[in-house]
Amino acid sequence: MPESYNDKVLEYFRNPKNMGKMEDADGIGKVGNAVCGDVMHIYIKVKNNRIVDCKFATFGCVAAIATSSILTELAKNKTLEEALKITNKDVADQLGGLPQIKMHCSLLAEEGLRSAISDYRQRISQKK
Repeated sequence: MPESYNDKVLEYFRNPKNMGKMEDADGIGKVGNAVCGDVMHIYIKVKNNRIVDCKFATFGCVAAIATSSILTELAKNKTLEEALKITNKDVADQLGGLPQIKMHCSLLAEEGLRSAISDYRQRISQKK
């Protein structure tokens, strides 16, 4: 039985926001799910403890691309602490819901952002 996506999910898939690699990223999160084949790279630019830019490069299904895209919008202009509070439920809710079988994509988006923030913090601590 094929997944049924709402109009907002399809819009973010067809017209993704903030898509593309960020060459000068301060933090990069790389996550994937070997079972479904989805791979996400989340890039963040940080200034004064705030995410000033966020981009993604995702290889995956409709839900993977839509969740990556909406995540970048949710994370922009948030402090690192605020961004760490974004959950996969927040991601799915902002899209108006996902089919249950595709909820793992919203979890990948959450994990990708957390991984990017962790990468950023690790880079900063190595500079000290």
